[in-house]
Amino acid sequence: MKIAVLVSGGVDSSVALALLKSQGHDVTAFYLKIWLEDELSSLGQCPWEDDLSYVRTVCAQLDVSLEVMSLQQEYWDHIVAYTIAEVKAGRTPNPDIFCNQKVKFGFFLERLDPNYEKVATGHYAQVLERDGVHYLKKAPDAIKDQTYFLSYLNQQQLARSMFPIGHLTKKQVRELAHTFDLPNKDRKDSQGICFLGKFKFSDFLRHHLGTNSGDLVEFETGKKVGTHNGFWYYTIGQRQGLGLAGGPWYVVKKDVHTNCVIISRMYHAPDKLRDSFDVESVHWFSGIMPATNDISVKIRHGAHAYPCALQADKGNDNEDMLRVRLPHNDQGIAPGQFAVFYHGEICLGGGIIKQDENI
Repeated sequence: MKIAVLVSGGVDSSVALALLKSQGHDVTAFYLKIWLEDELSSLGQCPWEDDLSYVRTVCAQLDVSLEVMSLQQEYWDHIVAYTIAEVKAGRTPNPDIFCNQKVKFGFFLERLDPNYEKVATGHYAQVLERDGVHYLKKAPDAIKDQTYFLSYLNQQQLARSMFPIGHLTKKQVRELAHTFDLPNKDRKDSQGICFLGKFKFSDFLRHHLGTNSGDLVEFETGKKVGTHNGFWYYTIGQRQGLGLAGGPWYVVKKDVHTNCVIISRMYHAPDKLRDSFDVESVHWFSGIMPATNDISVKIRHGAHAYPCALQADKGNDNEDMLRVRLPHNDQGIAPGQFAVFYHGEICLGGGIIKQDENI
């Protein structure tokens, strides 16, 4: 097949490219340039210099053509601006999910020559077709599985998607990188949010939102126990970075109107336990809510998923919502974050956790 391979300079996408090349496909590598120049000047060194250097070396070794495509304005308008708006509203954004939906399998596909049959990436996920419907299947490496981040893709996007390393573990991918003797075979994995690279999220927030001193307030007593530089630096369930003695302290709530961050040392007390939440903007790969009761949910990226019960509901604005009930309590349910649903190894879709005014 004629395949466009999105490469980042990391080992995963490089192994994906090498595998497809070795299988005889007609492959072209594409590197997406997403940073605006004013962001770079304010945050520091160009984040793509090292990445692109690795990409060029890998492509030269594999004798694969490379194209650099600029999606800088699209990325700013749809990913960076969304992230800033969500944080300002007190919610926890997930730019990686929208990056996949809107950029890698959105604007990139729109601008790509239609002669390319597939778009391949180095994601740890698999595409499965059942009765004409495309689903995602978990990768065997539960820690690296990235179906959570791909859960908002539509049917047209999934049909064009290919994940050459989705059936492998990270260890196997590293071994293949050594077998192919790739120049980045020992390069460390990137961490954190997709568009930040080596930059800290707190530095990104400080550049766009600045600082605004507010109170750290104890949940049980209502007493001020410290100060902070802005509620946008905190998320529900956060433990690190509060800078208070006598802990551990946890963030249990944020008040965006008063700029107060509500914290507690009795994080697991009954008055803070949560075992249900609402999900809005729900996207099912099949187009309808699954009939099965055997469903689990991830409320953050990682290996852990809760068994759950789902109930279709209408919100105050009469929009379709989903009520999710867990068998156990979880104090880290963060509004704005994604809930992604599974039936066994199959990812069914997901939606956005709605703000609960009672918490």
